[in-house]
Amino acid sequence: MHDKTITEIAGALAAGTISSRELTQDLLGRIDRMDGQLNSFITVTAEQALSAADHADQQRANGQAGPLTGVPLAIKDIFCTQGVKTSCGSKMLDNFIAPYDATVVSKLRAAGTVSLGKTNMDEFAMGSSNENSFYGPVKNPWDLTAVPGGSSGGSAAAVAAGLVPAALGTDTGGSIRQPAAFCGITGLKPTYGRVSRYGMVAYASSLDQGGPMARSAADCGLLLNAIAGHDARDSTSVARVVPDYTEELDAPLAGLKIGLPREYFGDGLDPSVESAIRDAIKVFESLGASVREVSLPHTSYAIPAYYVIAPAEASSNLSRYDGVRFGHRCDNPSDLIDLYKRSRAEGFGDEVKRRILIGTHTLSEGFFDAYYKKAQQVRRLIRQDFLDAFEEVDVLMGPAAPTPAFDLGATKDPVSMYLQDIYTIAINLAGIPGISVPAGFSGKRPVGLQILGTHFAEARLLNVAHQFQQATDWHLRRPEIAEENA
Repeated sequence: MHDKTITEIAGALAAGTISSRELTQDLLGRIDRMDGQLNSFITVTAEQALSAADHADQQRANGQAGPLTGVPLAIKDIFCTQGVKTSCGSKMLDNFIAPYDATVVSKLRAAGTVSLGKTNMDEFAMGSSNENSFYGPVKNPWDLTAVPGGSSGGSAAAVAAGLVPAALGTDTGGSIRQPAAFCGITGLKPTYGRVSRYGMVAYASSLDQGGPMARSAADCGLLLNAIAGHDARDSTSVARVVPDYTEELDAPLAGLKIGLPREYFGDGLDPSVESAIRDAIKVFESLGASVREVSLPHTSYAIPAYYVIAPAEASSNLSRYDGVRFGHRCDNPSDLIDLYKRSRAEGFGDEVKRRILIGTHTLSEGFFDAYYKKAQQVRRLIRQDFLDAFEEVDVLMGPAAPTPAFDLGATKDPVSMYLQDIYTIAINLAGIPGISVPAGFSGKRPVGLQILGTHFAEARLLNVAHQFQQATDWHLRRPEIAEENA
């Protein structure tokens, strides 16, 4: 069952051909055998998982099962999970046991899912390769010499390797879509405010958004049904009716208008990635869609704007980690200032320190207007670019990343690493939804097609992605490591 989708697993559970306990035991065994190579989990919660599986089987026996009852998954280690370490991939929180559940965790628990553990990630979600974790880098299941992408690389790798059928991730500048592309799975970043951020440890509060990572668009729709919705505990949560995201999956694409941003097909795009994306576009044309070129003229400003806004918000959010209330505390501080300095110096990694310093600088007196205010003005222009484009087309399409997964240790320059997010960052600045779906390979490394929609167009994106997956088999491909350990 390790290679099945949530839809197939739910069917098997409903038919009684397998129990949630049997499935959970099988996947826990795979994690035990395989994750030493991948390092995709920080914490495996076997005892709690088996207890939840037994409860799900009892619910099913009592006729109280829902669509996700008994389905195993994993949760990125940025979501607070009561009684379980929530580390954010950082030494700073290595000793932190969350006293409550994040809203999405409690919603998935209420839906009857079974969490197998917490997945590895770039420290405080800052990174594009999952090499910035205190717990070591995650390996890409398709090629163990390659990165899985970041910051939700642990979630992506675990799904791709068949350790879990789905996982939760977060996306601040592409951290669901880019690792989904690198690992050959489907990853959805919802509209900002569609999914509650309560209990999701903040990196950049105006950009962060949780979302599902799974093997198919249909599975992402099932998960979004469970986690979307207004939450009074999150002031940025949108009070808007949640549709059934699986209802329109089978709607035909005849008449769909697709826009190809010319800025996404220029210099820096790997030719093998471009070839795979253009082949994918032809599939949509065969399904009745029309294609035209559009422009997002402020795209080139997205990375500089993001790397002013996100570090500024990170500087503010991470100021709470001071060694006083929770988290890492240095030994034998001489005074309060020494406590602050050494606790933060010891607890944070290099990339986190870099972004805190950048953010503190841009928020300082004399620089706020020149940097932070200007970046927010540019952000408004970027958002307007997308709104203008969606006046002409229904969805936008392009690559999720400019290259396939790169080698571990190959990108040491921070600016080069930041450029990996060139096609994903603007979406977070604009607050619109986006999904990455498998669309081919460059050698043996997957390529992801990114599909973008206007605000709250998740149902349309899932429909478009699902129809593509009905016409292709890229999402059905599995890495050799998954089959070797079947």
